[in-house]
Formats: sequence, C-alpha cells, structure tokens
Amino acid sequence: MAATTMARAPRGTAERKPSAVQTFLSRHGGMMPTFAAALILVLLFIGAEAFLRGDFITPRNISALLLDNAYLLVLAVGMTFVILTGGIDLSVGSVMAFTGILGAKMLGAGVPALVAVPVMLLGGAAIGLMIGILVQYFGVQPFIASLAGLFLGRGLAYIVSLSSIKVENDAVLWLQSTRIKLGDWYLTPTGIIALATVAIAAFVLHLTRFGRTIYAIGGNEQSARLMGLKVGRTKIAAYVISGSCAGLAGLILTAYSGAGYPRNGIGTELDAISAVVIGGTLLTGGRGYVVGSMIGVFVYGTIKTIINYMGAEQSWMQIIVGALLLLFIVVQRAIVARSEGRR
Repeated sequence: MAATTMARAPRGTAERKPSAVQTFLSRHGGMMPTFAAALILVLLFIGAEAFLRGDFITPRNISALLLDNAYLLVLAVGMTFVILTGGIDLSVGSVMAFTGILGAKMLGAGVPALVAVPVMLLGGAAIGLMIGILVQYFGVQPFIASLAGLFLGRGLAYIVSLSSIKVENDAVLWLQSTRIKLGDWYLTPTGIIALATVAIAAFVLHLTRFGRTIYAIGGNEQSARLMGLKVGRTKIAAYVISGSCAGLAGLILTAYSGAGYPRNGIGTELDAISAVVIGGTLLTGGRGYVVGSMIGVFVYGTIKTIINYMGAEQSWMQIIVGALLLLFIVVQRAIVARSEGRR
C-alpha cells in the first residue's frame, strides 16, 4: 500500500501547465514595454477625446501627428540602431541642424536638389562614422564620443551660417506642401519618407544577418565576438545609420519649416532617446523594436498636441515625458531582472 501511494504521489503533484497568458508573457516578455506604450497612446487618445468633447480624434489631427513629428520619427529610427547595440548618440540634434543649414545654403546658391540632398545625407553619415570609429577603435565611451559629435555638428552649423536661410527650392518645398488625400485623411511626402524609414529599418533589424548581429552585440558583445560575428563593423555601421537618419531628418525639418537654422534641434537628441525608451527599447541594448520607437514618437507628439490644445505651459510637456521615462525605466529593469533570474 505504501509503495502504491508513493508511486501515485508524483502524478498528483505533477506540475500544472502554464496558462496561455503565462506562456505568452514568458515568450514575449521583452515586448511588454512596447505594448505598454501602445496602451498609453490609446489612453491618451481616449482621454483627450473625452476632455475635448469629441474634437480630438479627427482625421486632420491624426494626419498632422505624423506631419509634425516626421523628422523626430526618422531620428528615433537611427537612435534605435545605436541603443540596441548598447550605445547612445547625443549628436543627432546638432547633425540635423548642420545638414539642414548646409542644404539650405547650397540650395540658395543654386545647387540642384539632386546634389544637395545626397550631400546632406553624406554629411550626417560622415559624423556618424567618426563617432563609430572613436567608440570601436579608440575605446571612447559612446556618451563622450557622441558628445564630441554634438559639438562638432553645432559648430559646423554656425560656420555655414549664423542666421536662418530661407529655402525657395520647389523640389524641397514640395515634400511638405503636397497633400496626398485619402478621404478626410492626408499624407505628405515627408510622412511617407518617415514611414518608409521605419519599414526599411524593421526589415533590416528582424530579417537580415546585420540586424541579428545588432541584437547580439547589445545582448552580449563578448559572446557575439566568440560567435564570429563582425562586431566592430556592425557597431560602426549603427552610428553611420544614425548619422544618415539625422541628415535625412535635416532635410525633412528644412522642408517642414521652409528654412535652415543653425539653432534647430537643440535638445532634440533627448526627445529621440525618450521616444525610443518609451517605445520599449532597453537602454542596456539587445531588446527593442523600431515599431515601438514609432509608437514612442506618437506618444510624445500626442502629449505635445494635448498640451497645445489645453493652452498649458510647455513645462508640463517635460514633466509628463520625464514621468513616463521613469515609469518605463522601472518596467525595463523589472524585465531585465526577471530574465536574469531565469538564468
């Protein structure tokens, strides 16, 4: 009898199968911050719609959300690549200002847009390449290397011009002035460029060897080296991509404002980092999604729009974004601690 009882005990105490929710959370725990960002975006829409009595969620406002934040979305895409490797890029705001004023200067001098635009992109890529080389081959911390890029980009912008330069090139202004109607909704070429940038980045990060290497470096750089992955080349490429995106953002912002200005983008690098973090990318690298960064940009833009509607002071914008950052950093730390506990 005792033997029978002992034999049956393991059956009675067999482990229960995890529920569908538990299984999903265990497999997709890294996506939780992105889902949280999407939930916050939905709640912001619902709250603003209720507060403004049905005057917020309109085709005009939603279309303007992409229009007004297209340049920030492109910056956030480039920043996602860098942060996924465990780095940071503080130069993007200054690089955006430099490429914008450089492009405006060239266009004003009669240089065709087909020449000026590639020069803007190459200018951003060159500064990104410099930062990547400093990080990879000279062992400079990404914060310091990109800070040097920040000062370099801003200094170059002031060298090009100390004042605003108006853009009168039809090809560049067309990017912003054109409205592609979809019923009551609309898109501009700048918005299409931003969405295309997100789509290309998502493809590269999730469906190419280069993207898998980006994630591997952020997860554990030493392990990535032992696996034979091209760590140095990939890290440099991440900063080049970030610089190129800053150059493209310079073009979009110049088209949006109709002018280049050397003081554009002051503090914008922090906005881009905030959007990426709110979107669920870990600051330690290795986890995150470029679509999450897009959601983070829309959260940021929606908060700004709501504050403008309410007529409140812009200081509230910084307070709310700061509170969201604290919330998401705590969530990220909880996810990291949970994954380390499993090991």
